[in-house]
Amino acid sequence: MKRMVWMAIGVLLVFAVGGASAQSLGEVARSARKSKTHQSAANHQYDNDNLPKNDHLSVVGPAPASDANAVAQSTEPDAAAPDPAAQAAQNPAPDPKLAAAERQRAADEWKDKIDTQKKKVDSLNRDLELTQREYRLRAVAMYSDAGNRLRNAAMWDKEDADFKKQLDEKQKAVAAAKQELDDLQEQARKAGARQRE
Repeated sequence: MKRMVWMAIGVLLVFAVGGASAQSLGEVARSARKSKTHQSAANHQYDNDNLPKNDHLSVVGPAPASDANAVAQSTEPDAAAPDPAAQAAQNPAPDPKLAAAERQRAADEWKDKIDTQKKKVDSLNRDLELTQREYRLRAVAMYSDAGNRLRNAAMWDKEDADFKKQLDEKQKAVAAAKQELDDLQEQARKAGARQRE
């Protein structure tokens, strides 16, 4: 019993010493920030402390032509402010009704493609189910008559292999059609066409 008491006291002392010497997470972060050395531009890490607040983040690659012209004009000290009327004449605003009609037409095209593919998947599923039912009926008929099983074993084996091959091909066709449907739906989503179920 004394041994258990001494072991318990020893364990408590170990935990107390370990807890007293542990640093909080905030202390570890502060010490890491203080000991941070100069980082190279390639190894620069952004965080809330050094993220630019007033500047815009640049985009990788060449600037678009319209942005490049705007940047060139804004960097020239003698450049006058561009006239909004002149800009409107150069870049006429697209008609919102035409844009909405174009979006609706594109959405209808995607919907038609997806509906056609859904019908194809349904048709292939129905064909697969009919073939499976036919196979089960033939198997029941074959195995219910012991004499027929003995007389026509070779023929049944051949028919059984053919049916299984047909089932496998139809299952692969259904899987391919479903994958094509998923791909069409993903393309429609990326194109911005909304799906209504």
